[in-house]
Amino acid sequence: MAAHIEEVEAPHETFDTILILDFGSQYTHLITRRLRELNVYSEMLPCTTKISDLTWKPKGIILSGGPASVYDADAPHADEKVFELGVPILGICYGLQEIAWRSCKENVVAGDAREYGYADVAALRVGGPADRLFEGMEDASQVWMSHHDKLSKLPDGFATIATTPNSQFAGIAHMEKQLFGIQFHPEVTHTIRGKKLLENFAVTICGAKQNWTMSNFVDQEISRIRKLVGEKGQVIGAVSGGVDSTVAAKLMKEAIGDRFHAVLVDNGVMRLNECQQVQQMLQEHLNINLTIVDGSKRFLDGLKGITEPEKKRKFIGNLFIDLFEEEAIRIEKAAENTPNAGKVEFFLQGTLYPDVIESISFKGPSATIKTHHNVGGLPARMMNGQGLKLIEPLRELFKDEVRELGRQLGIPEDLVMRHPFPGPGIAIRIIGEVTPERVEIARKADHIFISMIKEAGIYNEMSQAYAGVDTNKAVGVMGDNRVYGYIIILRAVTTTDFMTAEAYEFDFALLRKIATRIVNEVDGVSRVTYDITSKPPGTIELE
Repeated sequence: MAAHIEEVEAPHETFDTILILDFGSQYTHLITRRLRELNVYSEMLPCTTKISDLTWKPKGIILSGGPASVYDADAPHADEKVFELGVPILGICYGLQEIAWRSCKENVVAGDAREYGYADVAALRVGGPADRLFEGMEDASQVWMSHHDKLSKLPDGFATIATTPNSQFAGIAHMEKQLFGIQFHPEVTHTIRGKKLLENFAVTICGAKQNWTMSNFVDQEISRIRKLVGEKGQVIGAVSGGVDSTVAAKLMKEAIGDRFHAVLVDNGVMRLNECQQVQQMLQEHLNINLTIVDGSKRFLDGLKGITEPEKKRKFIGNLFIDLFEEEAIRIEKAAENTPNAGKVEFFLQGTLYPDVIESISFKGPSATIKTHHNVGGLPARMMNGQGLKLIEPLRELFKDEVRELGRQLGIPEDLVMRHPFPGPGIAIRIIGEVTPERVEIARKADHIFISMIKEAGIYNEMSQAYAGVDTNKAVGVMGDNRVYGYIIILRAVTTTDFMTAEAYEFDFALLRKIATRIVNEVDGVSRVTYDITSKPPGTIELE
């Protein structure tokens, strides 16, 4: 995008950073998470990234796993310059094979059998710097394997530093260069001491400082925002009442005070009493200026006839920005001849790192899962430098980091722990066409669901919960009458980073009570189901 906050000074220019190059593994994002848990800043980029395009130098590089075979004609490969940067490199699974294949294109072969699941790895001491990767892990340790291809022989200059009963070369290291490879996945919790191995690489071998904390981030980010916006610039900010936009708004308020204008667009697909609750939270508790723009009719009219999820998101994203630009003009005029006079140039969004990861599309093994309304759903004029410029101060953060940032900023705990609510709102929780009737059904069902979860004292045990609507109708019997009603889909998941998720395991008696209330109290509903699909293969939202 044309104008992110990186124009001032990005985190990778302030904090020692480990760069992860993604070859398409379902686990790649976990490498980033584990490093940040160690207070080491890390960023993930596609494996096709050209080193010449980087404006910064990482302290080390990790090559992730991936589903391809390095010897295939269309297999993804890292830029040659990666190996000329002079920084330590760790290859994981496919990454190990990538390192070996570059040395000799005949030493990676298909294995006789796939190896998935647990294995016992034994570290071997070979002397010198090569021993640092498994330092403190010399005794046998359980690891997680997920591969088919394997090394048939060691590349020149390398030594074996770990083995398993089925993998002769479970760990390799170059005896002179800082090149390491492991066949297993240290980033998953199944690998007992995986986090220790990543610490050995990032801290001991790469020398990265463990100074990535939210308290440090707050000070640095406030300084960056002030430099970017300047002394007269004004910022308009999108808020929804969720933790992401609220934390972003509070951060902006701390940075530039009343020159920040929070705006809530009532898009007609908000939850029950959402606008009133957001107004109370932001104005009364956080002292943030808030304007509510009623765009409900424009949104609902425009959504008529749209059933395809991506078209819904694009339409909502485009109209979303239209209304904000209209509000920016109004704010600018209202501020004339006041101490806060200045042009509204910037637009604040609460985009998170998982949003960015899922919206990346590149010529490599990864694919776009869906367009997030605040990443890929923006109109072209915001992508080419015209109109408002984006500020996304949470863009490099995971959800748990945002919650900690909220605590650092003094946001109340009940708001910090509030479940996420997507920008497109209930529109992407209705499968098919969005109509006022279906929105009202979703609102009422969702209100019952969330209220009963809170009453049961289990709200904070799940990461996100909501009620959606399947616009197909099913037969029901009410009294002596045969009826056709909508199907309510209840969804509740647990997750740490929103990149993977599992369905929450409800007490069945509570689930039955919730279903009974919804069918009895929400007109037009004949059935209630509970979605137990994990992510992957599903997504957290329905569309």
